[in-house]
Amino acid sequence: MRIALYQPDIPQNAGAVFRLSACLGIPVDIIEPCGFVLDDRRLRRVAMDYGGQAEIVRHPSWETYKDARAPGRMVLLTTGGRMPFTDFTFAPSDTLLLGRESAGVPEAVHNGADARLIVPMADGARSLNVVTATAMVLGEALRQTGGFTELAKQADL
Repeated sequence: MRIALYQPDIPQNAGAVFRLSACLGIPVDIIEPCGFVLDDRRLRRVAMDYGGQAEIVRHPSWETYKDARAPGRMVLLTTGGRMPFTDFTFAPSDTLLLGRESAGVPEAVHNGADARLIVPMADGARSLNVVTATAMVLGEALRQTGGFTELAKQADL
């Protein structure tokens, strides 16, 4: 399981994803360009001491990411999807792809995803914060694939 951030533009959200990934042992791919300097002090503040524990791989562009990405399905979290994440069967090799907070992903990236999932919301709600949506979907993906069981074993629980 991996998380990929497509050209993130809010450093606090990227930092929170780094912290989430460090705590759950999930690598993160950053697909540049970012809308901020990657070592931005706000990013460090949000990631706190977890930034150094997260496995972060930077890719200079979408094209270089596609050439280097890990095997498995690319699962896009998008308000333009049709399938609720709770109806999807996740695999341990899936990558959860998140678009820019301000613009999502371009149509070519959207169309190239193996699955396009939504988080069901109340009528009139436009979208969740990207980190909130990621945590919800990643939690379900780890539950389905036994990832939490592995984390519990590592923690000797």
